[in-house]
Formats: sequence, structure tokens, C-alpha cells
Amino acid sequence: MENTYGCSSKTTKDVSLQEIRDRLAEFAEVRGWVQYHSPRNLLLALVGEVGELSEIFQWKGEVARGLPNWSSDDKEHLEEELSDVLLYLVQLADICGLDLGQAALTKIVKNAKKYPVMNQTST
Repeated sequence: MENTYGCSSKTTKDVSLQEIRDRLAEFAEVRGWVQYHSPRNLLLALVGEVGELSEIFQWKGEVARGLPNWSSDDKEHLEEELSDVLLYLVQLADICGLDLGQAALTKIVKNAKKYPVMNQTST
């Protein structure tokens, strides 16, 4: 099954941020949407998608890891909204000229220094 981005909707291969970025850029280019993809517009779209993602969890209370009590339709809806957030985030980083993957790795290193592992002793 192929989706509107020209790729299989169910795949087992790892996908790079570079591949996502390239497909999004091509998708926007062939539709003439690049003119609308300013950092501000992409950020506002991202915020809207985060709101839609939040709505899924709004009245569910605590949710168990792996979503064992969720229907396949609910999980598919969550996948779609998470994907929308990721896609806008990747586009925003690209339009701003940032390497999102490298920035994320750098942030993990900074966080490791900021929050070092504490040796826990048993009593």
C-alpha cells in the first residue's frame, strides 16, 4: 500500500531523517507549496498537530506502555498524529537550515553531562 508521500505505509526498514526531509521537500516542491513553508507557518502547523496529538490522550488518564487496551483504529490514529508532528518538525528544521539528527545527538550528550548518572547504593 502506497501513501501520498510515495512510500509504503507499512515498512520494516529504518528510515533516516534525511530521507524524510528529501521526500517532504519533493512533495512540497511538486505541489508549489514551498512558498508557504516559512519557519513561522511550519511552526504554527506543528503546534496545531501537537494539539491534535494531545486530544488523543486528553481524557484517557494514564496509559500503559505499548497501549495494550487500545484498538487498532486508535493506534493508527495515534501513528498518524505522531507522524504529522514529526513531518512538520523535520520540515521546520530543514527550512531553518538545521541538521535535526545531529542536533538531537548533541542534545543527548549535553543532557548526559547536565544529568549524570548517580550511583545508587542499597541499604
